[in-house]
Amino acid sequence: MGDSLRAVNYQRRVVDTELDELLAGAAAVALEGAKGVGKSATAAERVDAEFRLESPTVRDLVEADPGRLLDGRRVLLDEWQHLPFTWDLVRRAVDAGATPGQFLLTGSASRTDPGRHSGAGRILKLRVRPLALSERGYEPSVSLAELLTGQRPAIAGDTPADLTVYTAEIVASGFPGIRELPARIRRAQLDSYLERVADRDIAELGSSIRNPSALKRWMGAYGAATATTTTYAKIATAANPGTREQPSRTTLTAYRDALERLFILDPLPGWLPTNAHLNELAASPKHHLADPALAVALLGLDEDALLAGDDRGASIFRNGPFLGALFESLVALSVRVYAQRSEARVAHFRMHRGDHEVDLIVERRDGRCLAAEVKLSPIVTDHDVRHLIWLTDRLGPELLDAVVITTGTHAYRRPDGIAVIPAALLGP
Repeated sequence: MGDSLRAVNYQRRVVDTELDELLAGAAAVALEGAKGVGKSATAAERVDAEFRLESPTVRDLVEADPGRLLDGRRVLLDEWQHLPFTWDLVRRAVDAGATPGQFLLTGSASRTDPGRHSGAGRILKLRVRPLALSERGYEPSVSLAELLTGQRPAIAGDTPADLTVYTAEIVASGFPGIRELPARIRRAQLDSYLERVADRDIAELGSSIRNPSALKRWMGAYGAATATTTTYAKIATAANPGTREQPSRTTLTAYRDALERLFILDPLPGWLPTNAHLNELAASPKHHLADPALAVALLGLDEDALLAGDDRGASIFRNGPFLGALFESLVALSVRVYAQRSEARVAHFRMHRGDHEVDLIVERRDGRCLAAEVKLSPIVTDHDVRHLIWLTDRLGPELLDAVVITTGTHAYRRPDGIAVIPAALLGP
């Protein structure tokens, strides 16, 4: 209803293939993810009618006549959480025999209302993240799906992308409606995005958080801790330097819960395999925001500052350059998009004492996995692969492949069998 949510020149994404596969047999699919990642445009490509439930007028119309959603057309309920009864309405329609692809729902906030049916078995959920590198115009030559076969495919390809290109991609973001804007406008849009999260979106969740400024300081400290397993207590201290008064544990828990429900936080869990003989594993998540550009905006950085090594306080959480953490976050975002296409999950690996750690573990449904290190350098040394070799020795055939993802320009396999892949050359 109103202006269409369809993009003028829609570019297919990795998630489109997943969505089409699900809609071939499922009557209802809910696309979930942070605001601005492109859920609505993706869904709008597949429907006959759109209901934008952020609009009070549209909500009034649907409440007055819910039957207009059930006339057999393919329907999009955009931001359904603004009219929560529509979730149960769709669930009941599915039980009554709705046809495949009849309902698409999008949501920028997960709901945890007691008493509402989860939709399990009726409404399938599909995560949409910001654009992966292969969705930003780069041509991949290495497929994650092929790496996950365990066949050790040949690795080749070249790319002109270098450190400056990846830095520009980090700053530009993976939000389709923001990344192509002029730099000044883009920065303003990212700032506005974060202001809306703190001032409006949190309130719409019904959260008890009443201090947006304190929340934004905490978000900035969380962004500074990108790609680390820093404790939440240390993040809280960094958010309020020079004061003895710290937010209560209840307040900090409310911050995390609300921001995760809005999909702004996207932490990477620790890998805890069930079929591998590994002991003393750390379960703490690695901290990531939905898009590394949000961390850049929260800390007031830009491309020049990042390339010059400016960290704006992020060094309290790490020894290396903040740009390295942001590059790891960009790679993690892309790998999660590709892994989801292969029905795989992504985690990180770390021993309790930190003796051995691997940035990314991509685990298939059967528990076998791929291990990946992320390096800001274009050159990979024996020292860089020591943890991968250690893990290969421990897991044997359970480890399908081992790779290093870099800022280099050439993809190849090292004599020890480890694949070296520039980030721009990896795709689904």
